Amino acid sequence: MKALGYDKAHSVADFQIKELELPQPELRPLDVLVDVKAFSVNPVDYKIRISRSGKDGQPVVLGWDVAGVISAIGSGVKKFEVGDEVYGAGDLTRPGSYAEQVAIDSRVIALKPKTIDFAEAAALPLTSLTAWEAMISRSEMNLNEASHVLIIGGAGGVGSIAIQLLKSLTKAKVIVTASREDSVKWVKSMGADYVIDYRKDLDRELNEIGIKEVDAVFGTNHTEKYLSQLSKIIRPFGHLALIDDPAIFDVVSFKARSISVHWELMFTKTLFGYKLETQGEILSEVARLVDEGKVKTTMTSRFNGASVDNIKKAHEILESGSSIGKIVVER
Repeated sequence: MKALGYDKAHSVADFQIKELELPQPELRPLDVLVDVKAFSVNPVDYKIRISRSGKDGQPVVLGWDVAGVISAIGSGVKKFEVGDEVYGAGDLTRPGSYAEQVAIDSRVIALKPKTIDFAEAAALPLTSLTAWEAMISRSEMNLNEASHVLIIGGAGGVGSIAIQLLKSLTKAKVIVTASREDSVKWVKSMGADYVIDYRKDLDRELNEIGIKEVDAVFGTNHTEKYLSQLSKIIRPFGHLALIDDPAIFDVVSFKARSISVHWELMFTKTLFGYKLETQGEILSEVARLVDEGKVKTTMTSRFNGASVDNIKKAHEILESGSSIGKIVVER
């Protein structure tokens, strides 16, 4: 099969992803083989490209969002059949979806939404799982009609779907940081109740819209820059969820307010074999919300063709930090 991969970790300036001819993936008992129709590009892709080299002569094939058609099933698969249209996010330890076919554990996929195409569906899995596990699965947050949630970085892929899931599944008011005209317009279209400028003092920005404190903050990028402000704006016994990777993250200032902190990595379940089936269940619920018109795709760019040029262009956009929504590559 054709795939796009590389041998040595490298920067985008020294881009080394190339076209390869690789054997068809071998299936484990609970795997399905998916003929890839579309995949999206995520920040994890370039982070792995920068840090991971191939091993034992095997190249690295990136890509952990996929939508496609099942062409074969493992001996232990009961839930799916050949011909099913599915979507999902894979496993960091296995080859990804920058290929014609990908083997993926059947427990972490679901039937794709019926009302959108493969490219639109491919924009959703990784970010939906991330936002759901961070903000919806955490029952201790107890978000209700009196709650306020602040999303730092609302225009990105995770922020875009988090807004929609919070508005669809809770009664909380959602406040989002954004500054550029296009990003402000985008987060409002996703359903944000309020938009504040991340370049300004968050406490003052919240006061201007009549909000003294928030019940929870979802940090999607540069969370460490806001630490001193977060200790003032999160209510006592409130919550901070984050997905980024600060080099240093000193939360001693949170003690006075008994603020809880948790990280979210949607690959944790596949890395440790922990409750894998819950990811398929979440994606089934997301598909239902899409088909009911309560959630829409976050795809903003559709690249036609899985070419080296398109992959490089997508990585450059992501690394620039200026992207809105999701970039999808359609085969």
